[in-house]
Amino acid sequence: MESLLAFFKRFNYVFVFLLLEILAIIFITQNSHYQGSKIIHAGNAIAGGCYGAVQSVGDYFGLRHENDRLAEENAKLRAQLAESYISYNRQTFVREDTVYRLRYSYTEAQVVKSSWNQRNNYLMINKGRRQGIKVDQAVMSPQGIVGVVVNATDNFATVMPVLHSNSRNSVKIPRINTNGSLVWSGGDFRYATLIDIPTTYKLHKNDTVVTSGMANDFPEGVMVGFVEQATTERGSGFYTIKVRLATEFTKLDHVYIIDNKFKAEQDTLMAKTIKEDEKI
Repeated sequence: MESLLAFFKRFNYVFVFLLLEILAIIFITQNSHYQGSKIIHAGNAIAGGCYGAVQSVGDYFGLRHENDRLAEENAKLRAQLAESYISYNRQTFVREDTVYRLRYSYTEAQVVKSSWNQRNNYLMINKGRRQGIKVDQAVMSPQGIVGVVVNATDNFATVMPVLHSNSRNSVKIPRINTNGSLVWSGGDFRYATLIDIPTTYKLHKNDTVVTSGMANDFPEGVMVGFVEQATTERGSGFYTIKVRLATEFTKLDHVYIIDNKFKAEQDTLMAKTIKEDEKI
C-alpha cells in the first residue's frame, strides 16, 4: 500500500495532466459540434482497430477447433459419396429395385507423430479401438493415399504409410485401366515406385494413378499420385514407374481412417477358397 501511495505521489502531475486533458476533451465534445464529431470519429476508429486486432488474435487461436470441425464434417460427407456404397439389383418379373448399403465409412483423426525420412516410417494418430479403429484399415489424407493401420490401443493407433519398405498397395492408371503395385524402396519421400504395368501400354508424364479397389482396404479411385518417369529393362516386359505422390507427408495433420464394412466377409471367403484349393 505504501508503495502504491508513493507511486501516485511521485507521478501525481502526470495523473493531473491526464485528468485535465480528459475534461478538456469532454468540454470540447459537448460545446463544439464539429470538433466533437471529429473526436468521436477518431475514437471509433481507434476502438475499431483495437477490436479488429483482438478479433484476429481470437480467430487465429480458434483455427485448430475450426480445422477439427471441418475434418469431421468432411469424413461424414465422404461416407455419403457413391463409391462408399455397394448396390444390389433385385430383379422381379415386373420391376427392378436397387438397394444401396454402406460399404465404406470414414473416421477423422489427427496425426500426433510422424516420420518420413527413414527406411521404414510410421504415423501415430489420436484415435484407437474405442473409436472403432482396427488393424488393416486404410488411411487417407485430403490429398490422397497414406497407408494402413498396423497397431491400435484404446485411444491411439499406428499407421504404416506408403513410405515403408513393406508397404504394397494395389493401384491403377485409369487412362489405360491397368493395375499394378505401388512400393517404396527408400530415398525421396515425395516419390514411390509403380511396378507390374506392361510395356505394351504407352504412358505419359502426369498420368493419374489411383487405388484399384482390389485389396479390400481402399475404395477404388483414391488419389495416389502422378507418373513422373517410366523406364524399362530390356526383356522384362514391365515398366518401372516413378510416381510423384499426391500426399505431402511432411505436412500431414488430419487423416481419414476407412472402414470397409465387407472386409471381414471378403477375407474369410478368400481364405476359405485358398484352403479348399490346396486340398485338390
